[in-house]
Amino acid sequence: MNRNEIMDVLNFRHSCKVFDDKKKISDVDFEVILEAGRLSPSSMGIEPWKFLVIENQELKNELGAVCWGGKAQMPTCSHLVLYLSRVAKELRFDSNYIDYLVKDVKHLPEDVAPTYKGIMKSIEEVRFKEDNDLEAYASDQVHIALANMMNVAAILGIDSCPIGGIDRKAVEKILVDRGLLDTEEFNITVSAAFGYRVNNPGEKLRQGIDEIVTWIK
Repeated sequence: MNRNEIMDVLNFRHSCKVFDDKKKISDVDFEVILEAGRLSPSSMGIEPWKFLVIENQELKNELGAVCWGGKAQMPTCSHLVLYLSRVAKELRFDSNYIDYLVKDVKHLPEDVAPTYKGIMKSIEEVRFKEDNDLEAYASDQVHIALANMMNVAAILGIDSCPIGGIDRKAVEKILVDRGLLDTEEFNITVSAAFGYRVNNPGEKLRQGIDEIVTWIK
């Protein structure tokens, strides 16, 4: 892509408020969007996320009814994604999940793994003594995946809308009741709707580059 094409994509992306419920994203395209999330960077490579991809119309309607930020988007979108982040005990340096990452995902040699986990331990002792601190940091990582997925969707000509206005307790109950969420492993972080716009948005209005950037040379 050249510079002009990149700018076109950035200006194409907007927070779509109502989707065309007759248009569905192809499996091939949505797999690329999911790969954008899977391949996103995370602190220490801990990949604290899980993506619940919802196409079921009944469930989208049920969630939209309890999420003030997604009443129009959730029922009309093609794919609704709920972004989960791992709870603190899953992310501690000595957890089973970190052992799995070290051995089965990263394939770290036995003489390197203790160093990796030692770095994690030292970070936890300084920055993440409280579970809430570690879970907030994990949530930050999940938002990186969210942004990547929305931008890749825009490259494909697919619209999206991040939805933070969700009733987490109500959503949690719906998911737990359906056997879709284990609260011992994951928290609900944010959601996003993907699909195709009904209406074209207005001009994208932002502060000027000189107002938000300071160069230090």
